[in-house]
Amino acid sequence: MRDVVFSEWVPAGSLAKAIVAFVSLVVLGVLSITVITGVAFQNPFWISVSASVLAFLLLLFWNYRGMQIQVSKERLSVDYGLFNHKTIQLSDIVSCEPTEASFRKYGGVGIRLGLDGSWAYTTSFGDAVKIKRMKGRPFVFSASAPEEVCNIVNQMRARKST
Repeated sequence: MRDVVFSEWVPAGSLAKAIVAFVSLVVLGVLSITVITGVAFQNPFWISVSASVLAFLLLLFWNYRGMQIQVSKERLSVDYGLFNHKTIQLSDIVSCEPTEASFRKYGGVGIRLGLDGSWAYTTSFGDAVKIKRMKGRPFVFSASAPEEVCNIVNQMRARKST
């Protein structure tokens, strides 16, 4: 993105990291037990299943380990993993406001549809930004400094309209 005015990396939250670590350790424990007891050699199915689940979890976590937010003079860009990229032209934004991403509203972290009809990219519960657009659903994303993101987006919008 050219002319980047603001850039922020928002890492995955502690809860998501703890859950991935716990589940990975459980799977690794099962994998180790199947190897130590010899079950893996009698029935290689279990070792392949455990190794596949562990690899999938680690790849999934690596993919969603954080989110990159960038604001340029013309657009807001939010990248969450390899396949989830949201780009919104500043001219399409009606409002930008700090908000709270809660479990109650979004039912978890990740890519979510909120109870209020908004799409959300959340790395953790807590600080977030809510973008209302001229057309389409509102878009919410986690941010470490939501006030700063909104101030910059609103400044760029004001410059664009004058």
